[in-house]
Amino acid sequence: MRLDKFLAEAAVGSRKNVRIYIKEGMVKVNKELVTEPSMEIDENCDVIEYLNEIVSYAGKLYYMFNKPAGCITAKTDEIHKTVFDFLGEAGTKGIFHVGRLDKDTEGLLLFTNDGEFEHKVMYPEKHVEKTYFFWALGSLSEEDKNQLEQGTYIGQGKILTKPARIEVDKFGVYEDLKHEMATNNVNNINSNHHTQPVVSGYLTISEGRKHQVKRMLKSVGCYVIYLKRISIGGLALDKSLEKGQYRSLTELEIQKVLGNL
Repeated sequence: MRLDKFLAEAAVGSRKNVRIYIKEGMVKVNKELVTEPSMEIDENCDVIEYLNEIVSYAGKLYYMFNKPAGCITAKTDEIHKTVFDFLGEAGTKGIFHVGRLDKDTEGLLLFTNDGEFEHKVMYPEKHVEKTYFFWALGSLSEEDKNQLEQGTYIGQGKILTKPARIEVDKFGVYEDLKHEMATNNVNNINSNHHTQPVVSGYLTISEGRKHQVKRMLKSVGCYVIYLKRISIGGLALDKSLEKGQYRSLTELEIQKVLGNL
């Protein structure tokens, strides 16, 4: 393994920063000062020191997190609570979030220190599917569903969204379904709320454009009031994981994310 990769994965710093540390003489390998970031080392046998402290190697880490609404997907923030505030010691091990979820979106968020894993999950050409459950104000006709599945315009320019899958779960009026709705975010329900049409369902996409699910549904006249990501690839959110909790992924689950099973 390259020395700079080892130090980055051991949470000494970012790949860019550890290269600087190495070149400035802050790192030793087997008691010898080294200044070449690309030096190959044996992470299982060699003794690596940074500022005269032995660096332990945790290896590649993968976590599943059940994100609650109200926190942002970021390392730090001066105003809002972040997802890293829930991770405790795990958040100090050089991990980063794989993609992101909006502040008011709940559900499955992955963390890792494996850049190759992130690339395979997040890049559109890899076609890793993400499925979301939603409640929205509005209704979905067959024409609307066809438009979402075939591709729709969600902003300026002439780029269609990639083909998606939509499954309607429940539909009706707010007064009849309010006891089933997973949200108190009803600020946009009009004064005649008892007749306001509402719909819930599942939308599966293989891209990650900003606010994509909300914008796709808005393009067919639906205003999302609750959103939860329930799966990535073949990996479903663990139902026993409470909001704000996380756990390590098993090897089997890692392969499910990547579509290898």
